[in-house]
Amino acid sequence: MMAPKEGEVASADYSNMPRNPYHIDDVKMAWKRYAFEVKKEGKETFYNALVKRLPIVKSENHFILEVDNEVQIDYITPLLSELVGYVRAAVKNYDIQIQMSVTANPEEEVKYLTGKDKFAKLARKNPNLHTLKNTFNLDIEY
Repeated sequence: MMAPKEGEVASADYSNMPRNPYHIDDVKMAWKRYAFEVKKEGKETFYNALVKRLPIVKSENHFILEVDNEVQIDYITPLLSELVGYVRAAVKNYDIQIQMSVTANPEEEVKYLTGKDKFAKLARKNPNLHTLKNTFNLDIEY
């Protein structure tokens, strides 16, 4: 068996495993559930890489996890097989492959997950939001 390329996971024999049809939304939901599981395990770097960008569809059963740099690839590569196994089991399709690559747009817009992050982005555009927040004692955590 050949060694996997950088950013890929070695594949075992899954010829007799399920290959059920799925929707990309099923993969995204499994992706997010797994991200929160690794966060509970204290793997913040892996969690941040998973939630920063959603999986990119390369072909029918081939997805790409884009990361910001080679350091993240080195850190995540040993953990990638767990993600692949989780997604495969969640969507009941063992043809799914996930590969990593360094993003071409490291400065692209980040998908914000918390109210605090969204507020900070909006406040950079309009500093008056801080005044409103303080004047009316608003809570931005929701």
